[in-house]
Order: sequence, then structure tokens, then C-alpha cells
Amino acid sequence: MSVELNSTLSLTNTVTLKNRFYKSAMSEQLADDDHNPTESLFKLYETWAEGGSAICVTGNLMIDRTAIAEPKNCVLDEQSDLDKYRQWARQGTKNNTQLWVQLNHPGKQVPSFISSEPVAPSAIPFEGDLGKGFKAPRAMTEFDILKTIQAFATSARLAKECGFNGVQIHSAHGYLVNQFLSPRHNQRDDQWGGNPENRRRFVLEVYKAVRAEVGDDYPVGIKLNSADFLKDGFSEEDSMAVVKVLTDAGINLIEVSGGTYEAAAMMGVGIKEGTKKREAYFLEYAEKVRQVSGTTLAVTGGFRSSKAMSSALSEGATDLIGIARPMTVEPSLPLKAMNDSNYKIEVNIRSTGSAILDQIGMLDLNWYEAQLARLGKGKLPNENLSGWSVLFHTVASIGRFAFKKRRA
Repeated sequence: MSVELNSTLSLTNTVTLKNRFYKSAMSEQLADDDHNPTESLFKLYETWAEGGSAICVTGNLMIDRTAIAEPKNCVLDEQSDLDKYRQWARQGTKNNTQLWVQLNHPGKQVPSFISSEPVAPSAIPFEGDLGKGFKAPRAMTEFDILKTIQAFATSARLAKECGFNGVQIHSAHGYLVNQFLSPRHNQRDDQWGGNPENRRRFVLEVYKAVRAEVGDDYPVGIKLNSADFLKDGFSEEDSMAVVKVLTDAGINLIEVSGGTYEAAAMMGVGIKEGTKKREAYFLEYAEKVRQVSGTTLAVTGGFRSSKAMSSALSEGATDLIGIARPMTVEPSLPLKAMNDSNYKIEVNIRSTGSAILDQIGMLDLNWYEAQLARLGKGKLPNENLSGWSVLFHTVASIGRFAFKKRRA
């Protein structure tokens, strides 16, 4: 059955999406010193709203200002300037666009220059070279866990009050919820660990708490790893069990991703050639999800052409086309792809000319953040932006932290 990119989709009894495009979350690094949104974020999301996506998901908003993943993350809690969040929601929901907030807690994935004692399900540090940039965590107490669950719920309530159209729980890429799900990182022996059911308890309780705060008609989604792609980590079997539990609980949307910053499958690292032909990295897993869940699915990672996007929809592998990094250089990608069946985009980062300097300066991350900053200032993207320009921008933006490792 042919499914068009511009076809509508009923998400809930009260929410219908205008097309099949889903702008996935990217960390923007555009908050102010108090971790509130800025004019740059308002402009950035207004630009994406005008670009045609049905849903835009914000970069990860922290639910606890004592647990910040990166220097300029936004925080949404009772101390936030809610008027600024309301303005963000107003500008980001233009053009009948759904603007969702991604809610996150980094757990132990906090650089040591931000926190000397992060928390995690278990007191297990990162191994090898990663241990140099990230402090060993403290194992969370029962009080810590219950407080964090409530913090997710509070942030969700505030997002709804400020005019955002939905929330997404970040349960992928090695952050706290993903850490609870992983037998590699969660070695507790209480009700929050020790077996797959107990490891699932945290994400289920977070979902229940969020749902209790926002009500039955407000969209709640989750970003979930298909697997961590790490030895003794969160497996595809584990992931499928989480899908079943959350489907039964009433989740509205599941965004499929995979990997962590230790094994970055979400960025195409280690992807098989057969998978690359279909462009999207996680379609095979999404097709398996289809067999156990009727929940709306979004697949993010790898899509570059209208043909591959249309094929994935028509094959029933996904309901929504997740796009992230290409939207930094072509914010109107959805409109262009819907209007041209032969549309294709390629993104090529411009190196400094030194592989070592590219790595030290985290060019694979900072190049895209520099494009986001341009869009936030009302400028056009610059596909020819040089690696040196990016390094200068990063230093100007976050100063001495520019060359500090920010992702595990």
C-alpha cells in the first residue's frame, strides 16, 4: 500500500499530524546561563516549524538542574522562567506544527567538568579512555529514584502548561533511563534491578508518573534503543519487552534509535551494508516492533532521500520519518521532500585538515551545533562551513569547555 509523505496521521483521538515528518531531537547548546531558552531557540524552532515537519522534538531538556549533561542545556523545572518557555512554544508551533519537549536525565553521562559525583543505577564507572572524562557515579538511593521519577512528571506538567504539544521520555543513547534498562550499567539487587522486569520498572514508573500529570489525551512518547550494541548491554530482546510493556500502558509514540555514545549506532557507526541500502539504520527492528505493537512508530537515523522515506512508509516499517542532522543544513527538508519524489540530501562536514584536531575538537558534533547557532540567528545554513570556523564558534560559545569531552 502506497503511503505518501504528505499524508495525515491520527496520533490520538484528539491529535492528527499534518504529514509524516518528525524532526528528531538534537542538543542545541543554546540555553542562557540560567538554563532557560533564548531568542536563538525561539528563532530556530520557528524556522523548523515553517519548514514543514509535523512534529519537532526539542533537544534534551534536563529535568534536574543538578544533573546537566552539557553546559548550555535547558532545564524545565519549578525554577525555570516559564514565560520564556511559553514564547518558545508559541513560535515553535506555527504552521500547525507539533512541538514536543524531550525530557532527559543524564545519569552518569555527565562530563567531569560539570559534575564530580554524578548518579546512576549502580556505582559503575565508564571503562577505558571514557573514564578519564567522566567521574565514577554514586549509586542512586530509593529516595533518589523516586525523586527523579517525580521530576520527570513535574517537567511534563510544566511543558503542557507552557503550550508544548507533547513530551518524549529520552530512554536511549546511554542516558539515565537507558542505564536502568541495561544489565551492563544496572547491577542492582533491589526492585529496580536484578532481572529484566525490575530493570524495566524505572521507565514504566516514569511513564506512569508523567501520564498522571498530563492526562490521558496529551501525547507522551519515548525514544528507545533497539539495542545498545555493547557486550552485556541492553539487547533487542530486552527492547522488545519494553515495547510491549509501554504499549500496554498506553504510550502514544515510540521513536526507534540505537546505540550509545560508547557504540554510536545512531550515527551510522558499524551499520551493515544491507542496512545502508534502505538508508534508515533501524528499519529491521521497527518491522519486528510492528508484530507486537500497534503504537505509532518513528524511525530516526540515515534517511536521506524521498524514495527511501516513501518506501519505508509504504512497506509499513514506520509511520513517521525521523530526521535530525540533515535538518541543520536544510530546515525546509520536509517541504522539499514532499514536493520532489527524487529529492536527496548529502551532508559532508568540512574538516580542519587534521584528523587529530577534528577528533579533539569533536567536529562531528560541533559542526552541526554551529549550524544550529546560525539558524538561531536568522542566518542561512552554510554547508561549506570550515572546521576551523566551527572550532572558533565553539570556543566563543562555551569557552574553556570547547575541547572537553561532552559525550560518553
